[in-house]
Amino acid sequence: MVRIKNRYLLVNFLYPTATLKPSDPLSTLPATIQFQQPTDDRLTPQIITRMIRNGVEELFGDYGGGMVNASISVKYFSPATSTAILKIARAHYRLVWAALSYVTRLPKPVDKEVVVRVVRVSGTIRKAEEEAIKRAKVAMLKARKDGDVLGELGLDGGLWGRELEKEEVGGIEDEEANVDEDEEEDEDSDMG
Repeated sequence: MVRIKNRYLLVNFLYPTATLKPSDPLSTLPATIQFQQPTDDRLTPQIITRMIRNGVEELFGDYGGGMVNASISVKYFSPATSTAILKIARAHYRLVWAALSYVTRLPKPVDKEVVVRVVRVSGTIRKAEEEAIKRAKVAMLKARKDGDVLGELGLDGGLWGRELEKEEVGGIEDEEANVDEDEEEDEDSDMG
């Protein structure tokens, strides 16, 4: 018997338009937080699935709809981090990716502008979950760093009271720092 092979797409929902008024004290939040804000609770896995199916049918017609309908499912969705993991048959994951790239607005119950970004394509759900956790921790660090800059300027209104310790986020540092260390290690290995 042949095993059906799947791909798992790690997807982020980003919100490019700020919903905060300039007079709102929360409008001083860093752009990182405003862009990666939590998703409305009215968005459910069923709505996401319907949105993807409609998008594939719009782009690829009945052929695309027929290929994708049986195999698409939302395995994980977190409104707090605006992250989802989608399961799709390996042969058709590119159709779903293309449809997600063309989504500009969430369906009716939410009806909000959105940018859907496919962050990772994985053969196992475990690797997709690990990447989601890693990215959430890095986003927390970046938001905390941006908040500290606002605090130094006196614009945070006390929202960012303390610095985030490395132990609290599992020892993940900024990506730039990791790249520099990797480059130094590569140079050392080339020398010896």
